[in-house]
Amino acid sequence: MEISQVYKELKSLIPLAEIQCHETLKDHVYTQMGGNADIRVQPSTYDEVQCIIKYAAERNLTMTTLGNGSNVIIRDGGIRGIVLQMTKLEEMTVSEHILCAQSGASIIQASRMALGEHLTGLEFACGIPGTVGGALYMNAGAYGGEVADVLIDALVVDSSGNLLTIKREDMALGYRKSIFAGGLYTILEARFALQSGDYTSIKEKMDELTHLRESKQPLEYPSCGSVFKRPPNRFAGQLIQESGLQGVRIGGAEVSTKHAGFIVNVDNATASDYIGLVHHVRDTVKAKFDIDLETEVKFIGEE
Repeated sequence: MEISQVYKELKSLIPLAEIQCHETLKDHVYTQMGGNADIRVQPSTYDEVQCIIKYAAERNLTMTTLGNGSNVIIRDGGIRGIVLQMTKLEEMTVSEHILCAQSGASIIQASRMALGEHLTGLEFACGIPGTVGGALYMNAGAYGGEVADVLIDALVVDSSGNLLTIKREDMALGYRKSIFAGGLYTILEARFALQSGDYTSIKEKMDELTHLRESKQPLEYPSCGSVFKRPPNRFAGQLIQESGLQGVRIGGAEVSTKHAGFIVNVDNATASDYIGLVHHVRDTVKAKFDIDLETEVKFIGEE
């Protein structure tokens, strides 16, 4: 189906949504890498999301859902079909001890909203740069906490455009994984069960975690955070450091000299630069330690 025709039909169906053809995705993701989307759509209502999903299903069009792309590398060939970017869905509310956040909301902002309401439970998320939807997708965590600890449920749209509520216990949440990786559902919002706490104590904890993050992580450059999952009984960053890989570069991508577990975009890196460096790191660690590093970051799109 012609891209121009898809654009016209979507514009007719959802005239208020932002729709672009052949849009450069590196301008819309945290990592500042990636090729073009055939069609990029930013819905601002749940009805628009349902409409887009139903349209894609009826036309047999490929659809990819994105947040702010903080844990995704989009290959240089870009993404065919429709890219549904959820970042305009960013409202949050608090009722008693329950924080409800739309999928495009920043998980950092959610933690700050909890602080403002004197609620504890989301402190671990105060430095995670992704969206709420992305945090659910990978069961994001840091400093001993993770989404699964406080999640109640999520409102989602299935592949036919139907609204469903999925409870936490039905999400198959594990270390950096969930049911959402299967692509069957698009997350609209999530609810978190928090507890009353002391504002000063909550803020002190968040300040402590922020200091740890700023002192140890290369936040001055775009990155996907920790590239590799933690191998059994070891730390990926330590293995990479002991392999002498810090500072190694391919194109504009570099193994961080500040934190070996990060690959940073230091000079207009392409996705090919980043992916090539990932392979080099994995091969080197495998040769030295006979340990297979598994990536935490997701790779999508075409070469």
